[in-house]
Amino acid sequence: MKSPNDAHLPDQTQSILKNIFGYDEFRPLQREIIHNVLNKNDTMVIMPTGGGKSLCYQIPALIFQGLTVVVSPLISLMKDQVEQLREIGVQAAFLNSTLSYEQYRHTVAQIMKNEVKLLYLAPEALFREKTLALLSSVKVDCLTIDEAHCISEWGHDFRPEYRKLVEIRNQFPSAVCIALTATATPRVQKDIQENLGFDQSNEFIASFNRKNLFIRIVPKNDPSAQLIQFLKKFPNQSGIIYCFSRRQVNDLYEVLLERGFSVKPYHAGLSEKERTQNQELFIRDDVQIIVATIAFGMGINKPNVRFVIHYDLPKNIETYYQEIGRAGRDGLRAHCLLLFGYGDIQKIKYFITQKSEQEQRVANLHLSALLRFLETDACRRIPLLTYFGEDYSVPKCDSCDNCLEEEKELVDITIAAQKFLSCVSRTGEIFGTNHIIDVLRGSQSQKTLKFNHQNLSTYGIGKEYSKRQWFHLSRQFIRKGLMTQDMEFGSLKLTPKTYEVFKGTERVWGKIDEEREVNYNQRKESECEYDHDLFELLRSKRKELADKGNVPPYVIFPDKTLIEMAVFFPQSKKNLLNMHGVGSARFEKYGHIFLNIIKHYCLEHHIQEQSKHTAIHGTSISKPKPRSSLILKRKHVIVGEAYNEGTSVSEIMAKFGIKLDTVLTHLSKYLQEGHTIRSEGILKVSTLTSDQQTAVMQTIDKLGTGYLRPIFEAMKETISYTEIKILHLYYIITHTKKTL
Repeated sequence: MKSPNDAHLPDQTQSILKNIFGYDEFRPLQREIIHNVLNKNDTMVIMPTGGGKSLCYQIPALIFQGLTVVVSPLISLMKDQVEQLREIGVQAAFLNSTLSYEQYRHTVAQIMKNEVKLLYLAPEALFREKTLALLSSVKVDCLTIDEAHCISEWGHDFRPEYRKLVEIRNQFPSAVCIALTATATPRVQKDIQENLGFDQSNEFIASFNRKNLFIRIVPKNDPSAQLIQFLKKFPNQSGIIYCFSRRQVNDLYEVLLERGFSVKPYHAGLSEKERTQNQELFIRDDVQIIVATIAFGMGINKPNVRFVIHYDLPKNIETYYQEIGRAGRDGLRAHCLLLFGYGDIQKIKYFITQKSEQEQRVANLHLSALLRFLETDACRRIPLLTYFGEDYSVPKCDSCDNCLEEEKELVDITIAAQKFLSCVSRTGEIFGTNHIIDVLRGSQSQKTLKFNHQNLSTYGIGKEYSKRQWFHLSRQFIRKGLMTQDMEFGSLKLTPKTYEVFKGTERVWGKIDEEREVNYNQRKESECEYDHDLFELLRSKRKELADKGNVPPYVIFPDKTLIEMAVFFPQSKKNLLNMHGVGSARFEKYGHIFLNIIKHYCLEHHIQEQSKHTAIHGTSISKPKPRSSLILKRKHVIVGEAYNEGTSVSEIMAKFGIKLDTVLTHLSKYLQEGHTIRSEGILKVSTLTSDQQTAVMQTIDKLGTGYLRPIFEAMKETISYTEIKILHLYYIITHTKKTL
């Protein structure tokens, strides 16, 4: 075998990537990490779930002469990884308690003969004398520590046995060590490096930003109804629902089962056999939804999880990030919904009090960081990624609830504030948000009647707003310092600022939450429209082959591969090998089966093959397009193109049935993406005088174009947000070189 420093190494890694794994290109940092490991430099990798960590040690394992040992905390992870590797022709194995005596002996014999390239072990199994004796008898080239955050006492999943792995390193001095994790704050990263004795120069940190995950936080007011409404948007799609307790899992499972959903429970109270069975049913697409405690999911590599729901509050940001990371591993759009209720904080606080003083300090810091993320009205990714030490300052990610919410004009909510705060006062400042809203809306709840709150002057005076709208308003009152909320019990307390509002000397400006449906199926411009009938045919065949081979369907081909087949209709070996995830081993096993289905379908529906290369690079296609268009344009692109073609703003409003604010938002987004926009016509929709327009333009010139609110405040709140948006857009167009 050639040395890892050989000049042909880049060609070798690229060849393995394409021919074995079926990928055309490395993801960010993968190439650099792989070459660092091959040069026998100890390497630390911080990469998000779904970012491609596994390839960073799997490709070197196929180039090294000796064995790569992978330390993994869960049996399910080992089994999953080994199944996938064997399916593409890689010699992989695991040693754990699930193997029979004969299977164990057979695997040991294979290792002794150098017939295994990757060996997966739990830390406990690795420390056994017979395992160490076995490994001492063969050449170990690489020690891989997966889920390396388990090493750190500052991590969210500390495991004492992981701290001992440094002893194993010393027993195999010639083996390079690579430690990988998806969830590590800067403090945890430093702890891992110090424990393993790593050089900081060999640290690779990829962006924690999973752009395909849509993040949404909503107040928990009617959780069962909210959940069912959400699930109806995702028929026949895989998803995970996380709950705080076993009891909640069981209750929710019963509710969903009764409603006809394909669902199974998972928690530590079930027998090991039942847990394993339910997990297998989910992984193999025989069950669509798993309702689980935190016990579920670590190491599950199911790529087509389309949603993750937190029915209850997670313990900290690391847990939350790791759990939402189980969605969308195939790179396609996935949704992350968290139902936020202050009662959940009380549960977490209770369990924190059961810990030691040092553990309580760490847990409270974690909880505070989580609350900052939940409470923000800015882009969700800013506090989330900043927590992991990443400098993220993009004002709009377009993939979270806060960024998709149009920047609304602030309105006077003083009367609403007076009603709410007065109700807090009259109920004695000992109740939480839910009860205050019930009183304001005239509820006949048992709690309202028990305390005779139906007799208060504030009873029933807030029926003009829905429960959800009052929740939204209450959060604004807290952020503005008009009241505080006890984190342990949830009770609301008034502040000195409250009395200025009561007297009418302090006006309160805010937003009224509109009752609107969220379009969970909104596509990104980069996502392809595909032939759904063909996709279902391919998916059905995949399930049949998976059941026959006793493997999960995604081991045959992931959804992303089937979607590409249903977009480009490959009808030759060459073009099928161009599909994502189709390597030589998979083609030899399944290629002809899927080609036959595609050819027959295309013949029946008069569809011609499309070139993936042509579609990607935008070259004209001479062949007819399939029934489904290849790319679905996003609304802001359609609006921007229509405007540039001469359609007026008012005509666009009428044509698409949208408001002026929405047109301005679309045009701004179109401009931000590097397109040009004609300047004439923008000011025609402004109702300001020329002097007012000049004043606003001068203010923008002074304060910059970053945000609208400083401009609104600088104009003494006398100019509406809509007018500011008009002039803001006009300013950007006329002060850049993008003008047509």
